[in-house]
Amino acid sequence: MEKKLKQEKSNCIKVVLFGPESTGKTTLAKQLARHYNSVWVPEYARQYLQKKWNNERKTCEQSDLLPIAIGQMKLENTSAQKTDSVLICDTDLLETKVYSEEYYSGKCDPLLDKYAVENTYDLYLLTYIDTPWEADDLRDKPEEREEMFAAFEKALQNNNRPYIILKGDKKERLEKAVNHIDEILNKRK
Repeated sequence: MEKKLKQEKSNCIKVVLFGPESTGKTTLAKQLARHYNSVWVPEYARQYLQKKWNNERKTCEQSDLLPIAIGQMKLENTSAQKTDSVLICDTDLLETKVYSEEYYSGKCDPLLDKYAVENTYDLYLLTYIDTPWEADDLRDKPEEREEMFAAFEKALQNNNRPYIILKGDKKERLEKAVNHIDEILNKRK
């Protein structure tokens, strides 16, 4: 089980889109992958939970989080082998940990907690809540966006993760993200 949550070594720079629901993470992940002619890792939870919703009309339960984390790391580890430049991750295990703690009274599976902290990334792009809320089958709590943003930022700070906050329209966010990723790439040369 632990091996399935462990981040495999790779040569690429890893960037994570991080933050509350409906803040433009997937849109920006796709833009960045196009910009760098690289790959992006989709959010496994959306696929997993949409299938559950379609089949059972049930939402996420705490028991779903470990299978989601395993699926996410499988996607990330496979995708990381396809690039030597930049890997854009639409989420990571730290995000799953935040949701676990926020939705389930501060509880998080010990294995998820361990690997959420141990797996490392070069940059987190924390997406602000200045985008319009877009409802779908899986999203909830539009009235708690400020609280969720605060929880995500606190997790980054508590775990000493390198991050920037992205605000503004799609163009502004993309430009700021590219500038910061380019700095990392230039230092790597």
